[in-house]
Amino acid sequence: MADPNLADLDAFVAVARARSFRGAARLKGVSASALSEALRRLEARLGSRLLNRTTRSVTPTEAGAQLLERLGPAIREIESALDAVNDSSDTPAGTLRLNAPTVVARHILPAIVNRFLLTYPRISLEVENNDSFIDVLAEGFDAGIRYEESLERDMVAVPIGPRLQRYVLAGAPAYLATRGTPRHPRELLAHACIRHRFASRVTAQWDFEKDGEVVRIAAAGPLIATSAELEAQAAIAGLGLICTFEEYLAEGLATGALVPLLEDWLPPFSGPRLYYAQRQHMPPPLRAFIDFIKTDNG
Repeated sequence: MADPNLADLDAFVAVARARSFRGAARLKGVSASALSEALRRLEARLGSRLLNRTTRSVTPTEAGAQLLERLGPAIREIESALDAVNDSSDTPAGTLRLNAPTVVARHILPAIVNRFLLTYPRISLEVENNDSFIDVLAEGFDAGIRYEESLERDMVAVPIGPRLQRYVLAGAPAYLATRGTPRHPRELLAHACIRHRFASRVTAQWDFEKDGEVVRIAAAGPLIATSAELEAQAAIAGLGLICTFEEYLAEGLATGALVPLLEDWLPPFSGPRLYYAQRQHMPPPLRAFIDFIKTDNG
């Protein structure tokens, strides 16, 4: 049996991760038919089916899943080694893949990314939003961005963006005029509340803390959504109270369309961190990004 070449193995990893020939083709900048042919060659050489293909999905077989688990780290090390050979210390080049929570991707990364890409024009950046807790390396990302309580162990973490953030509880003036202003978190049980549901199907609870007292509220109300923007607009319309990242409510708070509530019950928390695995050959784009945010954060 002839040994499979690296290009065919790389094609398999791309398709298996994307769960789609078309999606992988877009990421790789090749045709879907070229990836399909590479998979045909690889399966023929190995004598084993690696992917189950239907008109709606592409999923790894048991053999494919085992191969993907072993190949992922090896492919990344090969890419890192090639990047290191081709790297110029003044002009790093290549692709940097990041995974970030939605709030970070929308409200924190834009200013950082714009300056970074202007500084390093030979680097291409791919950012994917994901609010779930995932193994970013196993999913093919160079690094992830998460908050301190959900960082993976054995990872190096570097602050990115604001050092502190906070949640804000707020309501529209018309709502407060009708329903009253809560003076304690427990009073929220008598209010209409607009809630957020994560992709995991878990609905967020509201946590408050003051002088050592911690109160967790299972709020209820007319709307549960997965879109923070939709939730903010519902609060502005007077449908209920909202508790979320300050960034999502900044415009409404600035114009007076929303009024902050129970501010002394919502202390600030640590901002997001870029996290990555320490390895011998770090991809030049990742090294450049780490150095950039360290300088950017002062």
